Amino acid sequence: MNTQKDWFTSWFDTPYYHILYKHRDDSDAELFMENITKELQLKNTSEILDIPCGKGRHAVYLNTLGYKVVGADLSSNSINFAKQFENEVLKFEVWDMRTPFNQKFDAIFNLFTSFGYFEDDQEDISILKNFKKGLKENGILVMDFLNVSYVKEHLIEKEIKTVEGIDFHITRKIENGFIIKEIHFFADDENHSYIEKVKYLDKDKFVNYFENAGFNINQVFGSYQLEDFDPSSSKRLIFVLS
Repeated sequence: MNTQKDWFTSWFDTPYYHILYKHRDDSDAELFMENITKELQLKNTSEILDIPCGKGRHAVYLNTLGYKVVGADLSSNSINFAKQFENEVLKFEVWDMRTPFNQKFDAIFNLFTSFGYFEDDQEDISILKNFKKGLKENGILVMDFLNVSYVKEHLIEKEIKTVEGIDFHITRKIENGFIIKEIHFFADDENHSYIEKVKYLDKDKFVNYFENAGFNINQVFGSYQLEDFDPSSSKRLIFVLS
């Protein structure tokens, strides 16, 4: 099994990752982008960084709303795919969020639980510091994470998902401060094993992170409809920070 520290560098760059998650609902992503940009009253002249952007579904839709957008991701395969959508005000590039940015933005979006990958808290905090430095004066960071309390109460420990003829055997557990998903399958004449691993970050832990990185919390939401956050029932934990 691929259990090295940077598990995401291999799994996110495989075609199988995108096969497994091909049924993600774009309408949810689009609804969230519409709601949050209205809530933030982002002007059409705003420059937004979407990181990590995957294949660009949020970035592309933000661009259709009139914003100048940069999508960045560590996966070269994802960025190569996203580049087909580029135009004068939508660009994609390979970028590791552990590396400081070379320009500043009106808003940075960190979406769909794309944080908390590292054992050492300081590595996560250092990413937040990069985000802070990458914002213009009065810039906004939007962080969209899962609600770990909800995940814990509704954890499906084992399941099989069949997508494009591939049986993905998935197990989940919460262990040593992480939510861990193991994925095993047979495809292209060989067995594959990957892992997804994100830190068990509740609201209090995030507050500590944000204080260390110099962020203020402006708003906290519990859904893409921007409902108030409820620790027991909300599926998402969404922060608006400055």
